[in-house]
Amino acid sequence: MITPFDEVIDEIKTRGFHNHRLEEHSGTVSRGILRDLLAMCEPFKRDFTGRRIRDWLDFPSPGGRARKLDLVVAEPDAGTRQPDIERLRLCVENKSVITAHRNRTNRYDDLSDLLGILHRQRPDAILVATVLIGLAKKVLNVPDRVKPFLPAEEFAGRILPRLSTGDTELWREFPHAVSRNSPQDAERTMNKFRELPTRPPGRTDLVAYDYVLLVPVLIDNVHPPQVARSNALGIDVDAEYHTMLDRICKAYMARWHL
Repeated sequence: MITPFDEVIDEIKTRGFHNHRLEEHSGTVSRGILRDLLAMCEPFKRDFTGRRIRDWLDFPSPGGRARKLDLVVAEPDAGTRQPDIERLRLCVENKSVITAHRNRTNRYDDLSDLLGILHRQRPDAILVATVLIGLAKKVLNVPDRVKPFLPAEEFAGRILPRLSTGDTELWREFPHAVSRNSPQDAERTMNKFRELPTRPPGRTDLVAYDYVLLVPVLIDNVHPPQVARSNALGIDVDAEYHTMLDRICKAYMARWHL
């Protein structure tokens, strides 16, 4: 099946490189999940088309956090037409650990901290996290170590057309821009995010995610990127994505349509 993560890969191919600083994949993943939920979950679709619920991207997080929520689906406030977080129904947060696996702890902490904040606002809100896990042994750090050190015209004309095309001369041309991952990094990142608590559809008392989806990817900004459907982590991306949608739909029915 075509997942939102395949669409992320297509965007990287078009853009030329993945900017890990901006989490540019997040909007695409959020919109894709919303689209697929509307296609396969009838109660969710009925409430959405009936305008009982609406969606917002990059909505300011409650609780004084500086970060924004990637996707919010909630009942709108009658006066402002903004989401009423106390009537939140679904929140999706999208992270990536591609270039420096040492950042896994920071991304984990982001997701862990959010749990308590949203659970206090609305315990029965469906909370989902997705994490891109990079499998590449080395990554050309274009946003930090290549693009800022070249004139804009040179980067656009000489470098950008070569990125993500398989031009291995880039490794030799920019040795200072190579970030390296150890063979164990991806598995350690997977195991770290699997420490996030999860809950079954009927247990809204638990402070936990309803689903945490881990997606292995091969992104090094030199070779063409891909969703790593064949991977040593034992993750079946398509099956896991379908299971996540099904879990969201079951939770939605259990909490708002019984």
